[in-house]
Parts: sequence; C-alpha cells; structure tokens
Amino acid sequence: MSTSQRTEQDLDAAATVIAGASQLALACHVAPDGDALGSLLGLLHLCRAQGKPVVASWGEPFTVGPHYEFLPGLDLCAKPVDFPEQPEVMVTFDCGALSRLGTLAPNALAARQLVVLDHHVTNQRFGTCNVVDPEAAATAVVVRHLAQRLGWPLTRDSAMCLYTGLVTDTGRFQYSNTTPAVFALAEELAGFGLPISAMTRQLFEQHRVAYLRVAGLALSRIRLDQDLSLVSAWVSREELAEAGVDVDEVEGLIDLVRRTAEADVACVAKGAVDGVRVSLRSVTRFDADGNEAGFDVSAVAARFGGGGHRYAAGFTADGPVDDVLAAVRAAVAAVRAGA
Repeated sequence: MSTSQRTEQDLDAAATVIAGASQLALACHVAPDGDALGSLLGLLHLCRAQGKPVVASWGEPFTVGPHYEFLPGLDLCAKPVDFPEQPEVMVTFDCGALSRLGTLAPNALAARQLVVLDHHVTNQRFGTCNVVDPEAAATAVVVRHLAQRLGWPLTRDSAMCLYTGLVTDTGRFQYSNTTPAVFALAEELAGFGLPISAMTRQLFEQHRVAYLRVAGLALSRIRLDQDLSLVSAWVSREELAEAGVDVDEVEGLIDLVRRTAEADVACVAKGAVDGVRVSLRSVTRFDADGNEAGFDVSAVAARFGGGGHRYAAGFTADGPVDDVLAAVRAAVAAVRAGA
C-alpha cells in the first residue's frame, strides 16, 4: 500500500471517529508554533460551526508567542487543568510523540480514542487512529483534508487559522515543501477575505525592541564551523528573563541564522524552563545535476529524542548550552559521516 493510499484510509477512519463523537478534546504540542495553533484552532472553529461540543488546549506553560495573538479562537481555549481527564475522543495536532503533549500526555493515555493528525515523518504513531502524511506541507493541510472527509465547510475563522499553519510551515512559501498543491490551498483559504498583509506583518516582521536586542546578542556570538558547514547561535534563559522576552517570542531567531551563506545547516539554542530548546534548519542547494539537495536535520534531532522534517527539526535537551551545542556539532559530524 502506498503512503497516499494509507493516508486516505486513515483520513476515512479519523472522520468516522470524529463524526461519531459526542464531544471532542483537541490538543497540540507544548510551546505551540503557527502550524500547531493554526491546525488546532482551525478544527475548533469547524467543530463549533457544526454544533459539535469541543474543548481545546495545550500543555503548560499555557502561553503563545505574541506573533500568534491575533488568531481567532485563542480566547475559547481551556486551561490545561480544565481539559477532560478521560476524553471520549482526543485529537492531537502537529505532535510527533506523546511526550510532546507535556502535561496533557496523561489525558491522551486515558482517552477512549486518540486521533493523531500530523505531517512529521518522525511521528511515533501513538494514537488509536493515526493520520500522518509526510507529503503534506503542514498539519493544517491534513486538517483541511479531514474537513473535506467530514463534509464540513470552511469558515473565515477556520481559514485564517489554517492559512497561518500553512504559511508558517512553508516559510512564507519559500521552503522546499512548497508545491502547486500548497498554492492551491493558499488560494482557497485567501478567498475568505483574509487580511494577508496584516497577518504576514504580525507573523514574521513585527518584533519588540527587546526582541531585537536579544537577536543582536545571539547574532553577536554566532559560530561558524566550516568543516561541518554548520552555523550556530544561542541565548540563555537568564538573558531572556533579563530582557523581558519569553522563549516563544524568539522562535524566529533560526530564520535569521539560516541566512548564512557559508553553511547549509543552522542551529539556535534557547534556554527555557523545560531545558535548552534547539531549532535546526537545513537550506536546500542545487546538486551537480541541478536538483535540490540538503542535509537531513531530522536525523540529528532524532539522536536527542526530537523530530521534525528533513529541512526543519528540533529537540529539547538538559544541561548547559555549551554542552548541548557541542553535542549538536558531534551529531552533525556523525550524520555527515553516515555513522
């Protein structure tokens, strides 16, 4: 059975479970990014439009980065403490492993049915029903396909949320996962009269002065390992606290570092309450035959219990930042050597 055939069958199974549920409990991974939040809120709005009882949340800390605060439906989300302890049907979004649910992992284990919606090739398929489509550019794409299976029409609010997932996980349609199907979906979603310019500004371009100072600090200590074609930077938890910047706010630092011309792999380490959060990116280049080629950063993340995609991945580790970065350099070297 091909991947696409399996995905089609899994979508049908998920639609059957969701349609038959008297209530849905939705959860995305901790420290949610644009795709996790956009997918979660997208289905939240669709459920409400269909009169389907629903609750949505994510594990502690129950916060979002300021660039996502415009998303409709954030005020409808429940605190993790108010999330059902034993959900009838729980749906997870953009979450490759049970541990990524954080404080809501026990709720998932207690769920009668657990539907996993994701697009990460490293997904551990921890649900009773797993819809994992590595060919999808974002989990938001999987949610759109699920809505079609359910026969649930999009609303403007759901379209805004799904567009956010799509545009963030494709890097404003610049990453290698940008396909004709991505543009077709973007056209459909934009057709709901979305404020594209304002959304783009808040998602990618609007930052506080405090963030810019932190970004300057991180860039000032950038390190280039030419033998590994690796560029890295970091900022500590203490420095973020002193600047009054939350770790979720510096999510976009990796996009600055990955612009380095001398390296095809970028790494940013950020101190956080739960450890050192590491973001990895690989830039695509042309090979000798004129085709796109790039380093597989998901292979590096997997060595630390993380995951992601070939060109975008991450993980959280314990220990001093210097030690974590040294371990990343060793892992990149090992993957390049095929070890």
